[in-house]
Amino acid sequence: MRGVATTLLTIGSFLTRRAFLTMGAFLTMGSLLAMASLTSACRAQGVADATLVRLPRPEPQGVIIISQRLRHLFWTLGGVQAISYPVAVPKPGKQWQGETFINAKFVRPAWSPPASVKHDFPNLPNVIAGGSPHNPMGVRALSLQRNEIAIHGTDMPWSIGRAVSYGCIRMHNADIRDLYARVNVGTRVYMMP
Repeated sequence: MRGVATTLLTIGSFLTRRAFLTMGAFLTMGSLLAMASLTSACRAQGVADATLVRLPRPEPQGVIIISQRLRHLFWTLGGVQAISYPVAVPKPGKQWQGETFINAKFVRPAWSPPASVKHDFPNLPNVIAGGSPHNPMGVRALSLQRNEIAIHGTDMPWSIGRAVSYGCIRMHNADIRDLYARVNVGTRVYMMP
């Protein structure tokens, strides 16, 4: 039962009270136990903060939905179920919305700072090798069909839950490992306000 309470608290923490109460009418004890079970399984596999949640409306399986307001990335499981991961989102002035897709997957990616980052941090090297403790891309990266934007791990875990990036989506390294294994090139990504 402790897992069920944790799942309810997690869901309630990022939905409005009205949406949470409306959604509560659809939650059964069986679905709560299944959600708590998947959440426990994710954590047992070393996934930092993944939580199984119920979406407000059905979504197709295998889609990434990112909510900038909630600062969460949702991997849809079909119907109204999704795995939710906390993320860092673009800072004001760098935010974007719309549909895109994953066009490449990388393990321990090297990083070449985009021009906008180099402008703000001119002393950065032109390339930081993959695996370097100074590489902000973390252990995995999912490149998006959007100019120099990716969903990636981070060497700055304190940034998760904040609006701090130059356009990319940052995840805990354990979470990006999990998501990386679930997605394919071509996976649709929707960035919401």
